[in-house]
Amino acid sequence: MRVVLAYIFIVSLWATTPLAIKWSADGSSFIFGVTARMSIGLLCCLLLLLASRTQLVWHSLAKRTYFAVALQIYGAMLSVYWAAQFIPSGWVSVIFGLTPFITALLSAFCLNEKSLGWKNLFAYSLGVAGLAVMFHSAFHLSLHAVLAIAAILLAAFLQSLSAVWVKRLHSQLPALTQVTGGLLFAVPWYLITWYYLDGQIPNSIPLKSIVSILYLGLIATPIGFALYYYVLTHLAPTRVALITLITPVLSLLLGHTINNEALTLDIIVGSSLILFALILHSFIKK
Repeated sequence: MRVVLAYIFIVSLWATTPLAIKWSADGSSFIFGVTARMSIGLLCCLLLLLASRTQLVWHSLAKRTYFAVALQIYGAMLSVYWAAQFIPSGWVSVIFGLTPFITALLSAFCLNEKSLGWKNLFAYSLGVAGLAVMFHSAFHLSLHAVLAIAAILLAAFLQSLSAVWVKRLHSQLPALTQVTGGLLFAVPWYLITWYYLDGQIPNSIPLKSIVSILYLGLIATPIGFALYYYVLTHLAPTRVALITLITPVLSLLLGHTINNEALTLDIIVGSSLILFALILHSFIKK
């Protein structure tokens, strides 16, 4: 039951995160928004460890696990934040919906999971077709929008690689410990990146941005990542990645109703193809 509740909470977080990411950069740079989020998240995780009297371990397997987690926290999230400047928030979740396919491919090679049957390949083909439609729609916006889609794909790959790597290491560390260790590896790199790309603390930040950063830093990062790795500990990576089956629809609706993001025919067709591919991938076994 705990795994089910954690799964539902992650779905809620992931559905609202793209819009919060977009809002967090209003009035400041994208790198400031993500660095502030991760720094707040690290502080929260350290306080949670202190409150629970849990100590971080630093043996070789633990450090490798932290590095694998940091690959997602730094590499994937940095790509997402950059891309969110140029495309609607709902697109982020839709394109991230390809994560199960990437995870399945990596799991087949790294974890020997059976995920490359012909039915799966058909589902992957539908997902690629949907992505092609999304690319076509992006060309009507700007070159930056096309590059943003590529950045989201990179983020999806890095997240999948991180999940499979953590699963393969099988360190059996508590989820909060994994996230805290990953943040300890990632936050210094965020600070370095912020210093060289921006280095400016905004004089004033809109209230919406402040609330978004706090939401992402206080809830989405410590609780969201901890629950993600908690679920990942108990389920196969491909099953965890299926969270993206629900979140694209919710994110598109939130972006349209709350942030006035357009729902064009290309977006609807591309999103539908990707979601249909995800449904096939979810219910076929071979």
